[in-house]
Amino acid sequence: MRKLIPLLLATLLVSGCGMLYRQPIFQGNLLEKSAVDQLQAGLDQHQVMTLLGSPSVQDPFHHNRWDYVASQRIGRHGAPQVKTMTLWFENGNLTRWEGDYFPEQDSELAKNSVRYFGPNLAKDKDKKKRR
Repeated sequence: MRKLIPLLLATLLVSGCGMLYRQPIFQGNLLEKSAVDQLQAGLDQHQVMTLLGSPSVQDPFHHNRWDYVASQRIGRHGAPQVKTMTLWFENGNLTRWEGDYFPEQDSELAKNSVRYFGPNLAKDKDKKKRR
């Protein structure tokens, strides 16, 4: 019985660690502020896609509208915060855009991608190309 008490105590202490820390959850498009700053009326859809990447929402009924949606949730009980950047096109050219995104969080997440996604992400891609 005395040998079980330290084991039970250690199990309880380790299982409680999940209650102290909850990793932030980021989903959607990571838009860099420098890329959004380069948007200008008259860019074609291919140029916009080169700058911002593929939109997360392309409405099949409204081909002239692209939505870049991102959400974040921080903490165990925090409600997700959602931001949408919407772009409108006419004849394949960008006419206007509005909305918001997470410029500070996106740039910080991009810088710290090694911490969030692992150190070998870029190296693995290079290894695949060499084979």
